Amino acid sequence: MGRKTILLLLVGIFTAYYGYTPLPDNIEEPWKLIGLTFILNTISNVALVGEVLGINHYMNTMNFFMSFPKVPPTSDETVTVMDTTFSNVPVRVYVPKRKSEALRRGLFYIHGGGFCLGSAAQYSYDVLSRRTANRLDAVVISTKCVSNGNQRMRIEKVSLGMTRKETERNELESYRLAPKYHFPNQFEDVYNALKWFLRKDILKGYGVDPKRIGISGDSAGGNLAAAVTQQLIDDPDVKIKLKIQSLIYPAVQTLDMDLPSLRENSQIPPLPKSLMVRFWSEYFTTDRSLEKAMFINQHVPVESSYLFKFVNWSSLLPENFKKGHFYNSPIHGPSELARKYPGFLDVRAAPLLADDNKLRNLPLTYVITCQYDVLRDDGIMYVTRLRNAGVRVTHNHVEGGFHGLISIPGFKIGLKVENQYLSWLSENL
Repeated sequence: MGRKTILLLLVGIFTAYYGYTPLPDNIEEPWKLIGLTFILNTISNVALVGEVLGINHYMNTMNFFMSFPKVPPTSDETVTVMDTTFSNVPVRVYVPKRKSEALRRGLFYIHGGGFCLGSAAQYSYDVLSRRTANRLDAVVISTKCVSNGNQRMRIEKVSLGMTRKETERNELESYRLAPKYHFPNQFEDVYNALKWFLRKDILKGYGVDPKRIGISGDSAGGNLAAAVTQQLIDDPDVKIKLKIQSLIYPAVQTLDMDLPSLRENSQIPPLPKSLMVRFWSEYFTTDRSLEKAMFINQHVPVESSYLFKFVNWSSLLPENFKKGHFYNSPIHGPSELARKYPGFLDVRAAPLLADDNKLRNLPLTYVITCQYDVLRDDGIMYVTRLRNAGVRVTHNHVEGGFHGLISIPGFKIGLKVENQYLSWLSENL
């Protein structure tokens, strides 16, 4: 056996070992997911090496690689697409071209990315927004995260059907991302942009029916959608309320990192527990001590133990999702972490912590969860709490589904779930 043959064999063995990802038998399109995982793991390892060497923060490197699939605001035969700002927060707007005698529906969408990554300009989110606008004949406002620093962008003002006109160029902050910005910056940016959209003059300019406005988001975007929807309830400055909220595999609690879905899916791509916990901790701080405490589920101080009643999965999960798991009473962490980073105990970061008086006033709700997702039980517990509070909820649980399936192109199951999501919006918005 020649040296080239041995070298090729060793490369093959290394590749097989490196790319090996144990997956459940009934997960959808496993080979595609394995291929995606191979790519993501490679990028992640490059980012980790860069961080260890002091070259760049892990999330900044990840964001650099994720910037490649971004697309410009390009209109097509069915939808006019433009970038603008709402309350100085960049958004991408999608307006159907076909004439409409009646006012259109409006949907405010918040993308995922763990509060650290992503953009409305990413190809998959751009495609989803186009399909939503065209199928629902709706104006879609998609929050446009740019980067962790300042980025030069064009600002365009659009109103009353007038031709777009470039009015100025300026250095703007985006919907701000970690690790440069932490909670509550992301929440505040999204909330301010939503409030801007809900102004009567803005809705009139876009031809949106104030009685048919909804909010939606996936993953971290689902968290922000749930949180700002709660905040709107008690805001005296907002007269126009949301008709629906649609949450796609949302992250809604920061207290318990030992849920059954976290135990079962801790290694399932593309969101293993280690990455999910890092996303959460980066939302609040770059101090890695919080991440370490969260990973072993010892971050909530004893004086905040009363909050666990809102996230106790033993009473909030249906029996078929407990599957023989036993609830472990939480081990309390040092009070110092909560004093330094109180955000992880804030209802604006963890919407599941809201009491029933807040929840019962929420609008008609649609929640998507996936079986093989560390965030599965977050969504299911929120469904349970909303129903207990009297909110009408449609829960679409996807057997064989995995985290990110709507925003990852090329998966049949993603198109199937997207179609179900758009059908629900069409019927209820």
